[in-house]
Amino acid sequence: MSRTYGQFCGLARALEIIGERWSLLIVRDLVLGPKRFTELQAGLPKIPASTLSARLNELEQSGVLRRRVLPQLDAAVVYELTEYGGELDQIVLDLGLWGARSLGLPAPEDVFTLDAAILSLYTTFRSEKAKGIQATYELHYPGGMVLHAIIEDGALKVADGAHPGADAIIEPLGPFIKELLNGELTAEDALRTGKVRVEGAFEYLALFTELFHIPATPQVSSGIVIH
Repeated sequence: MSRTYGQFCGLARALEIIGERWSLLIVRDLVLGPKRFTELQAGLPKIPASTLSARLNELEQSGVLRRRVLPQLDAAVVYELTEYGGELDQIVLDLGLWGARSLGLPAPEDVFTLDAAILSLYTTFRSEKAKGIQATYELHYPGGMVLHAIIEDGALKVADGAHPGADAIIEPLGPFIKELLNGELTAEDALRTGKVRVEGAFEYLALFTELFHIPATPQVSSGIVIH
């Protein structure tokens, strides 16, 4: 039986399409590019295989994603967003930033994946602060995850792996990257307390906190104003 809210409303329809458990996280991981079933499983280690199959089928039927056979000897099948599904990319980033403002410290069982790390930088990037800036960062996360970020005149490119000749290597020694991004931990205090290790000029760490930022959670509003 189809699950609906029984409302003629765009938001209700959107939630019918991507509001099921795990659906939006599947979209999140496909925003970065096509993936095989096993790659999606690796990025969502707590999802049962049967649930992943069901969500993929539902998203395919709704026109959010499609299957494609790779032109290789193994003829592997990958899942990728359609043009319609690709329109969710900015929505995913905006929703991720909204949610990041309420993140506490990670629980011991929480998983922090490579895709989540990459998207966290796209989510918190302030392109208006990066006009005229050229800088390359290499980030090392606990557990051995390494990625790099290239900033060129307001544009950002993030990818897996190290980057030879990076202007700065930033390594949070624990779950302190969030504190660095939301302003709870200044660049000066990060180095002074040893919560973040940096290779490269201090100015690049200070610049990083300007270019990547999680806004503070605002006070409760007294109402909604639609302009």
